Amino acid sequence: MLCDICGATQATVHLTEIVDEQMTELHLCEECAKNKSMDMEQQFGLADLLAGLTDIGKTQLEGKEAAKLKCAICGLSYEDFRKIGRLGCSECYNYFLKYLIPLLKRIHGSSKHYGKIPLVLAKPMKIKSELAELKGQLEKAIQAEAFEDAAKVRDKIKELEKEQTENK
Repeated sequence: MLCDICGATQATVHLTEIVDEQMTELHLCEECAKNKSMDMEQQFGLADLLAGLTDIGKTQLEGKEAAKLKCAICGLSYEDFRKIGRLGCSECYNYFLKYLIPLLKRIHGSSKHYGKIPLVLAKPMKIKSELAELKGQLEKAIQAEAFEDAAKVRDKIKELEKEQTENK
């Protein structure tokens, strides 16, 4: 199958576009696919997407406050971050944290990372988070004077703590 754009080279990239509920299939050679991706990047750049998301729900006061923010390490301003869509250094996260958390929540649905972790750390981290959760349940059970439930939770905590010390 030949490229739909140049008509001269064999198509190796197959692209499906949906515009206004109309599906269009494009069969492109590598060169035309590169050009098409550059056009799309210019039209829908990541920086523009992030800049648009940073404006959602922002009050005028927050905008003025954020405009003054600047990373002391690399000198990147919050306005520059909005324009380019990338932070300058690892310290930018600390300087812009107040504005990044709502942005991360809008993009990812959460401000916490739930991605993959090394298998060596997976079990100890799971035990640690279960312990924290059980300790919270124990506190609630004690406050509610549900002592039988508290005893069950306490026993689970002891089991997990024993398992935790055995794994070390």
